[in-house]
Amino acid sequence: MSTELNNNEMEIFEIISHSGNARGLAFEALKEAEEFNFEKAEDLIKQGQEELNLAHKTQTKLIQAELNGVPSEKTLLMIHAQDHLMTAMSEQKLIEHMIRIVKKLAPQQEVIK
Repeated sequence: MSTELNNNEMEIFEIISHSGNARGLAFEALKEAEEFNFEKAEDLIKQGQEELNLAHKTQTKLIQAELNGVPSEKTLLMIHAQDHLMTAMSEQKLIEHMIRIVKKLAPQQEVIK
């Protein structure tokens, strides 16, 4: 196994870390939306998107390296990182949609209280 293949571990952990941060922020945003704290929810969503952007940037770096002839070793850790990123991106979009729904229902909650 070459040194170049082993050096991808830092990038892989970056993807996992940033994806996990994004996922956590998205769920925090949903909790804030449940309490009708929409400004805080939007801020958390933006922070989560920034984390996703960092993870995606690292993923793109690895893909570009492979396209340029420097392949990455296909390890369970790499698959785990890809799974984290894909899940975080999917959950972020779903939670953004859920927050929009809560916003639409929020005026009705004021009447019910």
